[in-house]
This record gives sequence, C-alpha cells and structure tokens, in this order.
Amino acid sequence: MANPNKRKGDKAELEVQALLQVHLGVPARRALGAGRKDDIGDIHGVPDTVISVKNRKDISQVVRHAPIEAEQQRRNADATHAATFVRLQGGDYRVVLSVGQWCALWREGAA
Repeated sequence: MANPNKRKGDKAELEVQALLQVHLGVPARRALGAGRKDDIGDIHGVPDTVISVKNRKDISQVVRHAPIEAEQQRRNADATHAATFVRLQGGDYRVVLSVGQWCALWREGAA
C-alpha cells in the first residue's frame, strides 16, 4: 500500500491538473519523477510555466519554502513562470508566488 502522504499528494496533483484543464483549456498532466535533482515541477502542459502542488497541514512552511523550490524547478525547466498551488483544508486552492514570480507574470501581462 502506498504511503498516505504520497496518496494525499497524488490526489492534490490530479485535482490541480483538472482545474488547469477546465479553467485554462490546456493539456495539463501530472509529471512523474518529482524530487529529482533536475525536478521541473508537478504539472506539465501549461506553456512556459512550472506548477508545483503542495498539500500539507503546515501552510506557513509551505508559503515560506515552496516558492523557492518552484523557482529552482523553473530554472531547471528554463521556463519563464513558476507557481505553487496550495491545497487548503476542505479542498480549496490558493496560488502562492514569490515577489519575483508575481512580477514576471505582471510584466508579461502588461506587455
């Protein structure tokens, strides 16, 4: 039987995959091989964007550390954007960005 934390993470990734497919109309799909040194995120299929997914109880730690991890994944993927989807208790999601990640989105949107 799989680790309960892995099952929880897998479920969250499938939920985010579906959200992105519905809201953006992109062929979002779960990536395999997370945790590798050359990790390029949890969800692929959003052009030029790395998506990381977190489903943990300690939201403050996720907010503090996950955007830094997503930034490394963005560099690994040579992408322009990175975002972390954080699952809240009850199933809602929030997207967490560092200041640099938010500014990159804004600059492209304003162009």
